[in-house]
Amino acid sequence: MAGDLRNAPKGKAPRLMIRALRDPDGADLDRVQIVKGWLDAKGKLHEQIYDVACSDDRAITAKHRCDRPVGNTVDVENATYTNDIGEPLLMAYWQDPDFDPKQRAFYYVRVLEIPTPRWTTYDAAFYGVDLPEGVPATQQERAYTSPIWYTPVKG
Repeated sequence: MAGDLRNAPKGKAPRLMIRALRDPDGADLDRVQIVKGWLDAKGKLHEQIYDVACSDDRAITAKHRCDRPVGNTVDVENATYTNDIGEPLLMAYWQDPDFDPKQRAFYYVRVLEIPTPRWTTYDAAFYGVDLPEGVPATQQERAYTSPIWYTPVKG
């Protein structure tokens, strides 16, 4: 992945085909997101997150987000989880609904796994000690692609 797009054809917006597969030894996937960043006319940076694929037949809302959380199968006491939720494979086709061909932008894909025990939860279970106070017992691992840049050609 990664690349540099220049001077979009008139009336066209960037389109991405996405396929994400879980690690064979890892947790199922929760969702796939596009993170878009852009500079406005004053040079201020903005960012928008679009959920583009949600596991477990969840719908994507008008605000471009999954309609509900994926759930959580973590057994904190034993520091285990199951892949009873999520999906091993998520695919999506996405076209930027807010594309401005005169605006510099970047895009990258972010994939989130279902919740799994945090490393401190594994340690607490292994050593038979209490979890540290104020530390979450679970986490959602993420993977990111390299960015795709869009640079309008001045002319």
